[in-house]
Amino acid sequence: MPQTDDNLIDVRDLQFGYGERPILSSVNVQIKRGNVVSIMGPSGCGKTTLMRLISGQVRPQQGSVTVDGLSVPELSGGELLNLRKRMGVLLQSGALLTDLNVYENVAFPLREHTRLSEELIRKIVLLKLQAVGLRGARHLMPSDLSGGMARRVALARAVVLDPVLVLYDEPFSGLDPIGKGIAAKLIREMNDALGLTSVLISHDVAETCEISDYIYLLGDGTVMGHGTPEELMASQEPLVQQFMNALPDGPVPFHYPARPYIEDLLGVAV
Repeated sequence: MPQTDDNLIDVRDLQFGYGERPILSSVNVQIKRGNVVSIMGPSGCGKTTLMRLISGQVRPQQGSVTVDGLSVPELSGGELLNLRKRMGVLLQSGALLTDLNVYENVAFPLREHTRLSEELIRKIVLLKLQAVGLRGARHLMPSDLSGGMARRVALARAVVLDPVLVLYDEPFSGLDPIGKGIAAKLIREMNDALGLTSVLISHDVAETCEISDYIYLLGDGTVMGHGTPEELMASQEPLVQQFMNALPDGPVPFHYPARPYIEDLLGVAV
């Protein structure tokens, strides 16, 4: 796919590993502005590593990572900081500051990165909390919140600086069905209302397919399939079928490699 101004994120021929252990190889991902795009795949396939490469936490060994026309690995420390100010990140845990109440958690990025007046900060914080349905919970502490509420506060904080990009790390993990439905609704509606681009790392097929414009499926360190949710559900690629339909056996085997069962039964020496 050629690079165009429509692509907020452009990852080309990416390779990355930790020491001698390869994680990603020849990965190509293009994410259009304004879309909700999900990165899915089995545990350990490199999804979170790809997010870390996009945000500049680690550098690729080969290939390129471009965000909004900027080559992320080539940015200086100050340039990378400025880019990250335009990114919102929602971690799986929510990562709320435990000593600050809901209001102050959401206000924190505004106090750190702007010189706005307290009155303007108040209006912005209340607006974001209203958007996630928690304006009335602004005086509560993180310890008073359910897991779903904490995730919603973290989302309000992630968008308080009006970023162009929001990265979600397992936004549905650990939530009950109601919480998953609320999270999915908020991600889609806030993406469209605020003109964001959203990238989700997720294992949850149903919720992810419901709100995604496009999905990349990683496996064995590379892109095993990509397309709209409908295209992936109809794919005949074995790994794609196994993952999207939650099949217990397939390219990712049920049994860990072992010698023939009869040898163990007969007590044959290893």
